[in-house]
Amino acid sequence: MAKRPCGATCIICNCTKDRYATRMKGAYTMRNRKYLFAVLLMMTLLLTACGNGSAGTSGNLAQETAESSVSTVIPDEPYEAVPYSLYPAPAGGYVGDVMPFVTDEGTLELYYLYDTDHNGQGYHPIYKYSTGDLCGYKDHGMVLNYGQMSDPDPALGTGSVMQDNDGLYHLFYTGHNDTGNGGKGRECVMHASSTDRENWVKDPEPLFFAPEGYSKDDFRDPEVFWVEEEQCYWLLMAARENTLGGVVVKYTSADLKNWNLIGPIFAPMSQYMLECPDLFCIGDTWYLTYSWDCVTYYAIGDSMNGPFAAPRDNILDGKGLMEGNGFIFYAGKTAELNGRHYLCGWLGRAGLSGDSGVYQWAGSVLNHQLVQHADKTLGLKAPETFADYFTIDKLVHAAGLQGQVEVENNTIFLSAEEDSYALADMGTRPAAMTLECDVTLTEDACAGFAFGGAGSDEAYTALCLDAREDLLHYEGYEIEELRRYEPAAITKFDFSKSETHHVKLVCENEIVILYIDDAKALSSRITHSIDGAHIGVFADGCSATFSNISIKIPG
Repeated sequence: MAKRPCGATCIICNCTKDRYATRMKGAYTMRNRKYLFAVLLMMTLLLTACGNGSAGTSGNLAQETAESSVSTVIPDEPYEAVPYSLYPAPAGGYVGDVMPFVTDEGTLELYYLYDTDHNGQGYHPIYKYSTGDLCGYKDHGMVLNYGQMSDPDPALGTGSVMQDNDGLYHLFYTGHNDTGNGGKGRECVMHASSTDRENWVKDPEPLFFAPEGYSKDDFRDPEVFWVEEEQCYWLLMAARENTLGGVVVKYTSADLKNWNLIGPIFAPMSQYMLECPDLFCIGDTWYLTYSWDCVTYYAIGDSMNGPFAAPRDNILDGKGLMEGNGFIFYAGKTAELNGRHYLCGWLGRAGLSGDSGVYQWAGSVLNHQLVQHADKTLGLKAPETFADYFTIDKLVHAAGLQGQVEVENNTIFLSAEEDSYALADMGTRPAAMTLECDVTLTEDACAGFAFGGAGSDEAYTALCLDAREDLLHYEGYEIEELRRYEPAAITKFDFSKSETHHVKLVCENEIVILYIDDAKALSSRITHSIDGAHIGVFADGCSATFSNISIKIPG
């Protein structure tokens, strides 16, 4: 597969001449089809409305069949963007690393580093959201500001919020000062306390800097919690040891003030740093999460003291392949709310252009629900609480636009010869929706979901279930371009375990999250899916079946 030429994914100039010509040719073809079959379409929809019931009926597809050049189309529906209820970001800013805390009342509080496009000498104050169900968030605004340039914390870094045994709340965080604090190091552990989690009082002096044998400038992200078995507090730190490289180092304390260095509990000797470490237990198995290379990883242990070992595939969400600009899902830390475990992080904001697979640091809240598999590995799925948010069934229509397409009940069959593709259109994508279905693929198939067909841009881009490469990926490629360029925003997925896979899309405006088999997620921002764009399914040079299709919108 060829490397991407400059501009092939609109990173710099939005299009190349070849791409522009391809897109215009496709748009011309689609427009003529629309005019040619408008009358046929209206007759079809009238018959469908009589035969399949009202829009509140679930699981019925308007049936259309397409053979190569013969197709019908689904008309546009009104489109209106919605407020971000599932994936919020602050007005005028972005969500950076989150620090989850669950209250006794059953509320998830997400403290986070507030980022903007115009940071000054001081930056990353800590703001807070709260939610009871992950379907709506209260914005508490700023709870802790950065210090002056003469302080250890003119910039704030990640940490953690906890409650001590006497009921007082503590926020441990990273102080960062590029002046180096008089040779002590750029980074240190800072502390603030509160009685109500709204008003925090800083300690003016750092708790401690990096010890001997560790980098003074890479020492951050304190995670603090009480360990009942040892009757002491633990503090886990992202650090860089002089010989081991990036490590998670452990401290203990009896009073949250005086800390004793124990040493590394995880040292894979593979990354420069292991940022935002978090330790949690499901059943009798312990998990350590950490982040670097623009992704969140995890390792498994039988004890909270380790040893920890990473499974063969220890990345749960996507990774952008452009170095330094692949922040799809990052800085994941965990929370247990109402008996469910969540991985709480953020989806990066779009990079130099939309749909390029390039994501910058900080963006929107993104919470996945964790799944523990029988072999102790972890998976991801959409939060179960979303079922109480998406409650209205939407009648699904389907029309074949390209290749061999057959529609029967709530199933779409697609077949395409090599070097061609099949495409079925399902009409305007609602701004907020879930789509759930079972996808059956032939060996080495590439199929998935298509977005486009709007009057302003009629080309269809492809969100791929790529069994050829054992990847999930989206980077704004049009369907006919998939074999020309390498994927750019990916997560690995082993398609060989089954022929049929259960897939769920969760969409809120341009944010589209794909979950598959309670195993993996691929989070994306897909601008081709909004402003009246249609959603469809496709198969590229292969056969694929999309069955049990269900679409739901908020009640």
